[in-house]
Amino acid sequence: MTNGDALEARVVELETRIAFLEGTLAEMSDALAAARIEAQRNADLFRRALEEMKSSRAGFMADPADEPPPPHY
Repeated sequence: MTNGDALEARVVELETRIAFLEGTLAEMSDALAAARIEAQRNADLFRRALEEMKSSRAGFMADPADEPPPPHY
């Protein structure tokens, strides 16, 4: 193998590695984008559930002074 052949083989190997890494990077980028979308959706659902719990809890834990007196008064 001559010096030129060895250099060409090395260039081919490096190009192959770069192509593989570019594909892997694209896959990871897509996965990260999907994870961010899912995390935002989960945060929105959690926030909505928390608001619903707070609004439903307000009825259960109302200030007793705001309640009308019982009928026997």
